[in-house]
Amino acid sequence: MPDAINRALPCREQAELISALKVLKSLQAAPDLAKRIRSFLIQLAASGLSGEVMTRLISAFNDQLSARLVELVAAGHRLPPVAWCWLGLGSEGRQEQTFVSDQDNGLIFNASDAREAEALRVIFLPFAQEVNQRLADCGFKLCSGQIMAGNPAWCLSYDEWRQQFIDWVRRPEPTALLNASIFFDLQPLFGQLELGEKLRTLLLSMTTDTPSFLHLMAANALQADVPLNFRGEVVAEKGELLDLKKYGSRIFVDAARIFALATGGRSVHTGDRLNEAAHAVGFAADEMAAVNAGFSHILRLRLDQQLADIAADTGDRYSLDLSHLHSIDKAILRESLKQARRLQLRLKLNYAL
Repeated sequence: MPDAINRALPCREQAELISALKVLKSLQAAPDLAKRIRSFLIQLAASGLSGEVMTRLISAFNDQLSARLVELVAAGHRLPPVAWCWLGLGSEGRQEQTFVSDQDNGLIFNASDAREAEALRVIFLPFAQEVNQRLADCGFKLCSGQIMAGNPAWCLSYDEWRQQFIDWVRRPEPTALLNASIFFDLQPLFGQLELGEKLRTLLLSMTTDTPSFLHLMAANALQADVPLNFRGEVVAEKGELLDLKKYGSRIFVDAARIFALATGGRSVHTGDRLNEAAHAVGFAADEMAAVNAGFSHILRLRLDQQLADIAADTGDRYSLDLSHLHSIDKAILRESLKQARRLQLRLKLNYAL
């Protein structure tokens, strides 16, 4: 974990959980350990850490548990002697997971040709499907859209992934733009990490050379309206409920992804992407610091809503009840959303939209 994350954790509980992850040898014991980790993170979130730090912490523990599960499941399968890598995608790839995150993952492996790729896929799929199920047993919901390594569509050789990315970039249909919002946030998680990094390098080389694709991504990103009225006040869709993922954090995420793909930045975390691209997109350091603070606050509000839902046992909700916010939080939310509007304005200027 990064030093900043280590400093944020209570030493004793941190040491116990990390030690438990390292010595985990039984797949049957994993769900109980996952519950301990979740309980610890819920308590930690209640202490008031920032949204950015807390989502990095959640993601760091989830990554370590996921990598251990992949390793344990792999040991029980007779996998072929070729390079392979488990990929984290979407919010997992960006290190921005909350307490409500389903699985988004894929598998990449080396193959000499299409025939070998098909033969290897037959071998890798049972392994990947078991990993998906073991993750589900630990509380990581199966993806309703089937964006998982156990789906043959996302268990691919390097050449197949390469062709898939080329198709999306050169023929950017609506489905391609949707997939880009998930698959272009990839992070190698376990296995031959160099293989995943090689795929990311390929992706960046394609997007930096294809401004027309980024133009369409920017146009797609602008379809999510910042929920502020003409007086600059926060407005909700229905009554006092506001989806702060769709109309809040997603706006920051989408803009940061486009900036990174345009400038060749290798970071995947939204804040890191914004900082790396600040100069190239015309933002001063203090301006980008304000943008990042706005993003972190929106993440914090999403986590607060999830903590309230967990305490009330109401199930997963994706909308924040604005009537439950006090005046200071409402004011900070308003200013945070103004930062999201600034990002969208920058996209409009950069891509003449």
